[in-house]
Amino acid sequence: MLEELKKRVYEANMLLPKYGLVTFTWGNVSEIDRENGIFAIKPSGVDYDRLTPDDMVLMDLNGNKVEGRYNPSSDTATHLELYKAFPKIGGVVHTHSPWATSWAQAGRSIPCYGTTHADYMYGEIPCARCLTGHEFDEYEKNTGLLIVDVFKDRDYEAVPAVLCKNHGPFTWGKDGHEAVHNAVVLEEVAKMAARAEQINPRIQPAPQELQDKHYYRKHGANAYYGQR
Repeated sequence: MLEELKKRVYEANMLLPKYGLVTFTWGNVSEIDRENGIFAIKPSGVDYDRLTPDDMVLMDLNGNKVEGRYNPSSDTATHLELYKAFPKIGGVVHTHSPWATSWAQAGRSIPCYGTTHADYMYGEIPCARCLTGHEFDEYEKNTGLLIVDVFKDRDYEAVPAVLCKNHGPFTWGKDGHEAVHNAVVLEEVAKMAARAEQINPRIQPAPQELQDKHYYRKHGANAYYGQR
């Protein structure tokens, strides 16, 4: 089962360059096996064209390496905190994709301006504050704890994405592939929102009724989009 987990995580990581979400090694995907309390994650600083499924690093929920010849991603502690706090997620993605990262560097949440956004994420995509002072001593762990704090009054399933100020985006989903899917959606939504503000600097968020209609036609008990 863990070999299959590594294979899935490898395949999910390879989708990041495919969809233009990473430059060089600026990104990572992980996926967790909840039953065994193990997650697999990309190794730190290894070029995508050199990766193999066997290179994925296995970690436990105490932050210990279980298996792997490489060091895990430097963002591993952030992934770990999200898995501990969000029990319904199965995969996490971090990238420095340019449009989403531009919003993060600007320190701005992404408003919901249209139905593309509303179809996948309910309401604005929040931007967490920057860490300060001694929080940098355990930078990656505290980044995760900060994200968790942002979602203490939000539904992490309805908004499977966050921006970290001066840093970049994180997304999650039921597994690594869905987390990548949400990272692609986030990048496209970030691009559309930035362009919409350029075209109309007085733009306002989409009406709540429209947001509700588009989100709930894809999500929840009464969803009717797609095939059943």
